[in-house]
Amino acid sequence: MKLYVQIILVTIYILPLVMLLKTYYSIQQALQWWSYRHSLKLFLEASKIHEGLLQESFTIRRSLELLAQDHLNLTISKIQEYLKQADNFHHALVELSDRLFPVYIQDSLPLAIECLLEQWLTSNSHLCFHFDIPAYWRYEPVERSLIVLRALEELLILTLPNVSAPISVFISLKQQKKIGQLVVQITYPDRSTIIFYSNSIELEYLCQSFRFLTSGKCFCRKDNLKITYYFYW
Repeated sequence: MKLYVQIILVTIYILPLVMLLKTYYSIQQALQWWSYRHSLKLFLEASKIHEGLLQESFTIRRSLELLAQDHLNLTISKIQEYLKQADNFHHALVELSDRLFPVYIQDSLPLAIECLLEQWLTSNSHLCFHFDIPAYWRYEPVERSLIVLRALEELLILTLPNVSAPISVFISLKQQKKIGQLVVQITYPDRSTIIFYSNSIELEYLCQSFRFLTSGKCFCRKDNLKITYYFYW
């Protein structure tokens, strides 16, 4: 009888502790993944600066040095060439700024999402996007909007294959009372594709990171060739 009581007591006290440690380890892995993805993004941006913008600035500087040596004897074509270099440099800086801190994120989450999706439309002609995004959105702290936007971006990266087969993507942003809801539904061309792109451990890390950082919910449902992801915060 005494042994039986001891077993019950061990079960009562030890089992919750084991579950707590398991949950802690799972969240730790998810947040490490989120941090890694953020660090990777910053590393890629830094590489673009070194390989692109710094080279471009050197070219512009060298061109200005040549102007001084040439005593400003400029032709129309030379002027146009230098103006084009300056315009390209300015455009690259604008794009870099938008990638580091997305445009509209301070004022409107819907507009920030639309800008993100425009980039995907431009570089992925095989994707067919459909939106249900409101023009007006509630006040959202910038740090919260950034988490939602980054979660959507990471989801698209993880779930949309770079293949020529047509893929349909439906994205909905709604507010239910005080709860924000982002729904992403993806329709794949065949069974093997949906299995491959819906069973990644990184998707679970994404959902766990979102839950922890927003105190919200994240889950998915499958239906034949469709998979729907739900984000609540």
